Amino acid sequence: MKVVIGMSGGVDSSVVAILLKEQGYDVIGLFMRNWDTSVNGDFLGNPDLNNNICPQEQDYNDALKVCEKIGIPLHRVDFVKEYWDYVFTYFLDELKKGRTPNPDVMCNKYIKFDMFAKEASKLGCDFIATGHYAKMKDGQLCRAKDTNKDQTYFLSQVSREQLQNVLFPLGDLTKDEVRKIALDNGLITATKKDSTGICFIGERNFTKFLENYLPNTPGDIVDIDHNKVIGQHIGLMYYTIGQRRGLNIGGSKERMFVVGKDLNKNVLYISYGNTDYLISDSCIIDTINFNTDKRPVSCTAKFRYRQIDYDVSLEYLNDDEILVKYPEGVKAVTPGQACVLYDGEECLGGGIIKEVRKSGEKLWYL
Repeated sequence: MKVVIGMSGGVDSSVVAILLKEQGYDVIGLFMRNWDTSVNGDFLGNPDLNNNICPQEQDYNDALKVCEKIGIPLHRVDFVKEYWDYVFTYFLDELKKGRTPNPDVMCNKYIKFDMFAKEASKLGCDFIATGHYAKMKDGQLCRAKDTNKDQTYFLSQVSREQLQNVLFPLGDLTKDEVRKIALDNGLITATKKDSTGICFIGERNFTKFLENYLPNTPGDIVDIDHNKVIGQHIGLMYYTIGQRRGLNIGGSKERMFVVGKDLNKNVLYISYGNTDYLISDSCIIDTINFNTDKRPVSCTAKFRYRQIDYDVSLEYLNDDEILVKYPEGVKAVTPGQACVLYDGEECLGGGIIKEVRKSGEKLWYL
């Protein structure tokens, strides 16, 4: 059986290649170029980079060395246009609405399990495989053994059809075990640092990056408890609900955090220690995706990655909206983020948070 692996140049996909080859598969590597890292030229002159090679090209070189070492071919495919159309444009549109998007969720939906799968089909492959920490059990997406690395949250928008013929070889391994396998096999990626942050921004400064695409619109920062202007923000798109750092309110050493945004007035609301503003008891989600036949009326949910599960009840408003209720209250549920639904170990799918409510009313400052 032939399998194509999404080779990222990191340790996880490198170990996937080793494991599947050891299991007897005919293994092919495929490197996806999803972003033109030279578009702003901001990697040039960075002393942390090897000979001014952009991070994406360095990742490709690492993937190539891994494939050469373990004896598998590596193909390369360019999805820059598709990524721009389906992921980056979505990211910018959500920011314009004052929301906090998760582009990695959409990258999985439109690129890694769609465009990539179509490319794998052209190569005559029976399966696709990735370095995600997740499991497939009897056709159902399930959490990984390593709960700290579990990535089912980011796979929640991948459809049931897209999950057919998908292999997640790391589902029963911890990150430490993965790195040991890479070390034992002498792979160049064995001690390579994990990528962090938004995929196309990487280690770059988020504010400077966005300035290339969206204009800054400074406005007032208002103390919501006293309805008092206490500073100036640099643009609502740079802030998210619950944020505590980077507010740059001169001279203040008090504990404060973002509790809301008013897009029409261009106002950022903060509170000094009053977490009541962050607590909601329900939200509406849209962009619904279920990868199972189950349509539960009660289950658990995560509203952010690595967050604990919360008990929720579901009210199906229409074909593409669900009212998610959590009467005990949850802090910092944020429009634009994914709400992911679980039944025990099974990831049922989820939706994107559209509206946040408390006591049946939409929170006016969100």
